[in-house]
Amino acid sequence: MAEQTSEQHSEQSAKLSVANTFHPRLGDLALDLAKGGQIGVVVALPSDNAKSYHLRLPGGGGDWRAKPDGTTLRPVSVPVTHVSPQRRDVAYDRQAQRAALPVTVHHEDGGTSESVLVLDMGQVERLHLQFTQLLERRDQGR
Repeated sequence: MAEQTSEQHSEQSAKLSVANTFHPRLGDLALDLAKGGQIGVVVALPSDNAKSYHLRLPGGGGDWRAKPDGTTLRPVSVPVTHVSPQRRDVAYDRQAQRAALPVTVHHEDGGTSESVLVLDMGQVERLHLQFTQLLERRDQGR
């Protein structure tokens, strides 16, 4: 499991505040904390006719309602298949002594998103050694 800094914890806490409540759209998958993490498809939105979100198990089956403010709902993320470096320069932050490598995150559904791999200098040195060894093994195999 990855270590998290207090800076990351406070950032994540801010993301989970009521001000940033998840408001799914019709057809979205949503995880409902009030149902023990049950995942459902949103089949109806709160409106004048319906006072709550209406969810249904994917593929049909059991239905339930979730709070109209969305406070118990969370997005369901698409699993990541792999991450690849982008063809952009790595940035170095002297003050934090960290490198930032732009990467593309590839998802199971074929979608992609951009992110940044942040490495401290010890990690950069370890990767340098590992890649040097990898290139040497490749060259020996030729």
